[in-house]
Amino acid sequence: MIRGIFRHPKNELEGEIKWNRTPGPSVPEEMCVTCPSCRKMLFRDALAENSDVCPRCGWHFQISARRRVALIADEGTFQERDADIASRNLLGFPGYDEKLRRARRTESGSDEVVCGTCRIGGCPCCLFAMEPAFMMGSMGTAVGEKITRLFEFAEKSRLPVVGFTASGGARMQEGILALMQMAKTSGAVRRHSDAGLLYVAVLTNPTTGGVTASFAMEADIILAEPGALIGFAGPRVIEQTMRQKLPQGFQSAEFLLEKGFVDRISNRKTQKALLSRLLEFHAGCTK
Repeated sequence: MIRGIFRHPKNELEGEIKWNRTPGPSVPEEMCVTCPSCRKMLFRDALAENSDVCPRCGWHFQISARRRVALIADEGTFQERDADIASRNLLGFPGYDEKLRRARRTESGSDEVVCGTCRIGGCPCCLFAMEPAFMMGSMGTAVGEKITRLFEFAEKSRLPVVGFTASGGARMQEGILALMQMAKTSGAVRRHSDAGLLYVAVLTNPTTGGVTASFAMEADIILAEPGALIGFAGPRVIEQTMRQKLPQGFQSAEFLLEKGFVDRISNRKTQKALLSRLLEFHAGCTK
């Protein structure tokens, strides 16, 4: 009696209401992706046709090194170099071998950075693109060696270099061997510059740590994709060290443009045309 005191009496004339719970059409998850900025649901095919840029808010999705090369290089002109160079556990760091195996089973495969020669808008150049999916784009000995060799080849061949950076910094599992890549790549960039050759860097999200402190910020012309995180240490580390609040948007590409660290914000959809003009004007390429 007490348990059913608040129950509504059942109306025998109306009977039970039967709700129509037929599920609506479902879309497989692999066909869609949610924009992390505006939260809009996007079809992957439509996103790919838009250069992996959200058509609603302009958010630049992170893309692989191979995809980057396909978007920038003229079709059929890219010739890869030093594809056989790969990271090894030179210091015997515990668990590093397994991390490398897992990284090579991802979409990026064995790519840590893709280097080669190509034409951009008809202009010959050397091109490298770092792989953000391989251990967060961290720079180890293989990355430093491949980029150094590319600059040395560009110097001998009198070619400009276009580089796309995406990195979480130097790889801790390789210790001092990873840190020394900062000096090695910087030396190669300097020799290439002393030879009077052009280097254009495009900073993508994120470009941090030892990569920012070396070849990423040593270019003659520094471009950045909209909203890219660019810096050395993370914002929280800086705030805890300095014991003060950082400005709004600190370390964004737009903030760095305002402070003079970046020359221009470059939208991915018009990037190839911009790079082609820069190569034609500064490197004096003949198409």
